[in-house]
Amino acid sequence: MTHDHDLVLRPTEAQISAALNPPAGRNGGDLVVETLAGLGATTVFGLPGQHALGVFDALRRSDLRYIGLRVENNAGFAADAYGRVTGEAAPLLLSTGPGALTSLAALQEAAAASAPVLAISSQIPTAGLGGGRHGYLHELPDQAASFRGVVKSVHTVRAQSQIPSAIEAAWKSALTVPHGPVWVEIPQDVLLAETAIPMVTGGDAFPDELPPRPELTAVAADLLSRAARPAIIAGGGVVRSDASGKLRRLAELLQAPVVTTPGGKGAFPWTHPLSLQSWLEDRHTTDFLEDADVLLVIGSGLGELSSNYHTFKPRGRVIQIEADLGKLEANHPALGIHADARLALQALLETVSKREDGAAPERVRSVLTKVADRIAAQQLTLEQDVLASVRRALPASSPSFWDMTILAYWAWSAFDPKGPNRMHSAQGAGGLGYAFPAALGAAVADPTYPVLAVSGDGGALYSIAELATARQYDLNVTWLIVDDGGYGILREYMTEAFGETTGTELARPDYVTLAESFGVPGVRTSAETLETDLAKALGEPGPSVVVLPAVLRMFAATHLD
Repeated sequence: MTHDHDLVLRPTEAQISAALNPPAGRNGGDLVVETLAGLGATTVFGLPGQHALGVFDALRRSDLRYIGLRVENNAGFAADAYGRVTGEAAPLLLSTGPGALTSLAALQEAAAASAPVLAISSQIPTAGLGGGRHGYLHELPDQAASFRGVVKSVHTVRAQSQIPSAIEAAWKSALTVPHGPVWVEIPQDVLLAETAIPMVTGGDAFPDELPPRPELTAVAADLLSRAARPAIIAGGGVVRSDASGKLRRLAELLQAPVVTTPGGKGAFPWTHPLSLQSWLEDRHTTDFLEDADVLLVIGSGLGELSSNYHTFKPRGRVIQIEADLGKLEANHPALGIHADARLALQALLETVSKREDGAAPERVRSVLTKVADRIAAQQLTLEQDVLASVRRALPASSPSFWDMTILAYWAWSAFDPKGPNRMHSAQGAGGLGYAFPAALGAAVADPTYPVLAVSGDGGALYSIAELATARQYDLNVTWLIVDDGGYGILREYMTEAFGETTGTELARPDYVTLAESFGVPGVRTSAETLETDLAKALGEPGPSVVVLPAVLRMFAATHLD
């Protein structure tokens, strides 16, 4: 009797010939790039370093496209965005020690946002592994230990024959839900040594699926079908699993209002009659969700931003569908369903009963009206006008990437992304410097649309070096820098808490002149001319910078009341 697991794919004659007659001059680095190509990679990001030269030498013998950034952290942000936009594992090539460690903040963001990044780093020579102090350049006692608390999985290679399997295992780990960054490290001597191992001609690139347990979805469907006031919180898991269409059908079947988290922006149509949009940082929305007798939370862990800073206290039954097992019931008791959002939504669509509730759209309108009235009472016309100008200037199909800046905090709640997977920010880990290098990664992934990056001047200073990258590869990214002379949100926080600020004010360059010194056109705009200037910059090919000198304010928080 033949079992499925006994079946072995027979090599073709071409594969046999290639195996028996590998080309001369290959090294361990060739095994890396051949494995990546065999798994389906077409583009890699990174920065060369002395210990990683074996990989970079091999790149010129491959068809992989290399995008080199100027700082490892920025290369990580670019790979993060490439993974978010394409849904593919984005290879990130790094060197040992300082180069590797500089990527940590980017990998933390990728982990928080479930972006599939395949980081491949060199290591000190094999003789130095094991924690001894040999004095090698860039030596760490245990380099992998720095990454274990950040990435999904760590894979250490000690021999060339391990390279294809280690990279394939890491690739599948990155793409198994929940997606995330993974870490592979290979010693310098393993990468540089000549190899007689046959060329890598393929790989198993298909990750395991994560279906829901049917007994749990049966209970969830029954609860939702019998609910009097169902509601839905849709998180980033819906976007990453490409399940927005299924979410819409379920919401319409149940007549359940839907609010999206900052990571779930675009998972549900902004102007749909059942759309509560993204106003999670508002007590009116929080009250509405607390009043639901059955609340479906899908693809969200109900963390700080998604729970109005943990002031949300549901009174009804909570159903939580989440691919990250550690997030199930981490913040609220629930019927926890460990599953990919798309597969779980499909199971619910097949089992729920249609509800009739003609009052649901009116209840949604009432909440949105209360939210709008609250914001209108705070005299924040400048902030609303600026965000509206950005929305009108940005083509509907273009993605946008937002740094940790006041305008981005507004966008989490008030910006219509015009579709799923089109608005991304650093709200997962909350680090500065994300927007511009991430936008470069997105432009590499899809050059057919202009890409927008939005930063404050504080965050922009983290990423200035990447103007050289944008120019070198002629990437179609427009960078909007809101220049308020400091860390604007920290200025607000400190003033409110202490009455004065410390360390928030910044000396900064003339960003227009600076951009032009890189060969990137720049323009200084105003709130009145922003829409015109931004639309013009986005409409012209290649990189550009638009600088808006403005001091913006945040809307009043409701979680402190």
